[in-house]
Amino acid sequence: MKEMQPVNQNVLIAIEEEKEQKTQGGIIIPDTASKEKPMSGKVVAMANIENPEFHVGDEVVFKKYAGTELEFEEKQYLVIQYTDILAKIAETEEI
Repeated sequence: MKEMQPVNQNVLIAIEEEKEQKTQGGIIIPDTASKEKPMSGKVVAMANIENPEFHVGDEVVFKKYAGTELEFEEKQYLVIQYTDILAKIAETEEI
């Protein structure tokens, strides 16, 4: 099994593929019709970054046009710079 390890302050993000959508009338809209670049995903690997604010396994939000999309072992990923990550999505308890 191969593993991809980012270098040079980059982060590897797993992104979900969009599935086909169907209108109320039954018309199928292929995923390519509204192909908008993802803005969130799960961190799967990171370069050696000193004092990171997020870690592998965290869900993060990043700049809309950040990074490079790629496919590795039949999965979709995005390689982005550490500084392009805007926020970490955290679970909180309701009061």
